[in-house]
Amino acid sequence: MRASLAEKTPYWASRGELGPWEQREILRGRISELEAVLDAVATRSQADSERSGVAASYADKARKELDAAQDAIGHRSHPMIRRAAHLGVAQSHVDSALNLMVWMASLDDITALLPDIVARIDEHFASGDPRRVRSAAIARQLNDPENAELKAGDRAFLAETISLARRLKRRETLRVRSFVRIVMVVSVCLTFTAAAVAVAAYRWKDMVPLCFVPQSGNTYFVVCPTITENAGPTRPTTTDIGNTASQADYIVVEIVGVVSAGIASAAALRRIRGTSLPYDVPVVLALLKLPTGALTAVLGLLLMRGGFVPGLSALDSTAQIIAWAVILGYSQQLFTKSVDIQGQALLDAVRGPQSLTARGEKGPGPEAGT
Repeated sequence: MRASLAEKTPYWASRGELGPWEQREILRGRISELEAVLDAVATRSQADSERSGVAASYADKARKELDAAQDAIGHRSHPMIRRAAHLGVAQSHVDSALNLMVWMASLDDITALLPDIVARIDEHFASGDPRRVRSAAIARQLNDPENAELKAGDRAFLAETISLARRLKRRETLRVRSFVRIVMVVSVCLTFTAAAVAVAAYRWKDMVPLCFVPQSGNTYFVVCPTITENAGPTRPTTTDIGNTASQADYIVVEIVGVVSAGIASAAALRRIRGTSLPYDVPVVLALLKLPTGALTAVLGLLLMRGGFVPGLSALDSTAQIIAWAVILGYSQQLFTKSVDIQGQALLDAVRGPQSLTARGEKGPGPEAGT
């Protein structure tokens, strides 16, 4: 089945699924490491007469999970073009293998795994959560040489709780992926919208001209983003303004808005912390600003031309129009700032030892057990 699926997978599709190369190789190395650890744990567990029967079954299923993880990170075993989706699938299988190892491990192995188990539970549950309190109590008991005894109920609790903690981390990672996809879709839609506005304005330049009619003494002028004409002592009509407008007016304004938004994107990156996740949150946030800047520049000038902003309904020169396009393009930051905050909040929500201080002790909600 694998060979036939690989043969049917086009080259471009397999290339699109590679994802971050370093993370794929790190995960591959982790799988190889766990295969050796699993053999050692299985050997020690089978030496325990009480657990020798179930240990073999757990070990067999854990090996199947690791094999599935190896298969998931294969280049041509999945034709769907989703960046790093195979890494998430492989990580899920690795987590399942680790959970099975908790079920089968001997007392000595459980004691060795306790620091990692307790740390992961602490990352995902609030300080007063009963699961966190009980895991800490079990850890204290197992670390006491005189009372070190792992009851069946304690083993089941640790296995289920660490499994839930890993599922919560995976859920938080999937939220980041969903956020990236949503922002990408919105960015593409806004890009098409900005392009459609530019094409329509180029085709029908007199439809909604971006021109102003200032008066200097007894003379009126028609001031557009790319041209200025003397209209004489009589105020120009809408037809006169449309005839003066240039096909390049909207294009120039949108280009200026995109450039200003690009500068705003570079400035906003100083507040975005990097992430080890295979999803480019800072990149998609920066891309969102570009079409937004083009549209805010155009819409802002239209509002000024319509007299929505008192005192700014008659710009005096082409330079003033371009200057305001710069300001309006940069002002898209007012609209996208909340998206930046949401993106960083999602990155902070992905639990990890380096973000514990920044996040505080906020635990999962009531839906965590689902």
